[in-house]
Amino acid sequence: MIKKIALKNLLFLDIETVPENAEFSELSEEKQKLWEAKSQYQRKEDFTAAEFYDRAGIWAEFGKIVCISVGHFAYQGEKRSFRTTSFHGEESKLLLEFRNLLDTHFGRPQHLLCAHNGKEFDFPYIARRMLIHSIELPNKLNLFGKKPWEVPHLDTLELWKFGDYKHYTSLKLLCNVLGIPSPKEDIDGSEVRNVFYNEDDLDRIVRYCERDVVAIAQVILRLRQEPLLEEDEMLSV
Repeated sequence: MIKKIALKNLLFLDIETVPENAEFSELSEEKQKLWEAKSQYQRKEDFTAAEFYDRAGIWAEFGKIVCISVGHFAYQGEKRSFRTTSFHGEESKLLLEFRNLLDTHFGRPQHLLCAHNGKEFDFPYIARRMLIHSIELPNKLNLFGKKPWEVPHLDTLELWKFGDYKHYTSLKLLCNVLGIPSPKEDIDGSEVRNVFYNEDDLDRIVRYCERDVVAIAQVILRLRQEPLLEEDEMLSV
C-alpha cells in the first residue's frame, strides 16, 4: 500500500522540454528527414513536418530538457515542510547536477522517484538525454536487468489507473477531481516552447515546473488520505 512508503523517501519531479532548435529550418537536412519520418503518424496529412516541429519537444531524439524541478518532504519533529528546487539552463549541466543529486542525497535503495506519467515520459526522457550527452546513468534511472519490482519509480498516473491501462488522466484533471488547487495557473505544456524561444523567460518555466512538482506531492497526499500541504509548508530553495 502507498501508505507504507515513507514520504521522506520520495523525490518528486517534473521536467519541461522544448524542440532542440527554435525552428525546423535550423536542423540539418538529414535531421529534417528523420523528423519527417518520425512525426508522420502523429501529424498525418494535417501538417507538414515543418509546421509540426513546434511539438518536437516531446521526443527525446528531437527535443531537450530546459528544466528539472524536484521536491521532497522534510520533517522537524511533527512539523513537515515541502522543499522544491530546480535545475535549469544548459542541458548537459542540469543533467549532471540532477545525476549528482540522485547519486548522493537520493541514492539509497529505499528512495523512489515520483512523477505524473513519469514511467512513460519523464524518466525515460531524462535517461535518453543523458545517454545522448554521454552522461553515465545513475542507478535510479538505469533499468537494465532490473525486475519490475526493483524499479525505483512511482507514477501518480499509474496509481490512479488502478490497473486500467486504457485510461489517461492529466495532472490538471486529477487535481480538479481530488480537490487540489490547480498547478496550471499561468501556462501549460503546449506554451513552454513559445515562452522559451520567443519570450526568453526561463524563470517563468521554472515556476510552472515547480508548481507541477507540488501538485504531484499533493496527489500522493490525497491518495494516502492525508492533509494537503498548506502555503506556509512549501519552501523553494
